[in-house]
Amino acid sequence: QLHLVESGGGLVQPGGSLRLSCSASASTLNFYAIGWFRQAPGKEREGVSCIGRSDGSTFYADSVSGRFTISRDNAKNTVYLQMNSLKPEDTAVYYCAAEFKYDESMCVILSAGYTYWGQGTQVTVSS
Repeated sequence: QLHLVESGGGLVQPGGSLRLSCSASASTLNFYAIGWFRQAPGKEREGVSCIGRSDGSTFYADSVSGRFTISRDNAKNTVYLQMNSLKPEDTAVYYCAAEFKYDESMCVILSAGYTYWGQGTQVTVSS
């Protein structure tokens, strides 16, 4: 069982930045593809970004491409989502998710592709 913990959410003004973290205990995230998802009130969960196992491929939804960056720090067993130029429409609960990969370096931003999920962290973009 993999236990994921997100942190770094908060209230930020439009145009501001936040960095979300996804960490795990008792298991190395290096062997997992990690996805970031978000869900706004009244809307379905949306895939935001993902990174393959080890230093695998990255992928971004069109809505965040060029503004968000996903990365790993294997020494800290943490995956980050750097969010810049935030917009009010980025307001949502953000979740990280993980799926063990034996050797595949690719990832997907589909909820069905992930087994383990964190509890989520609230991001609010408002003036």
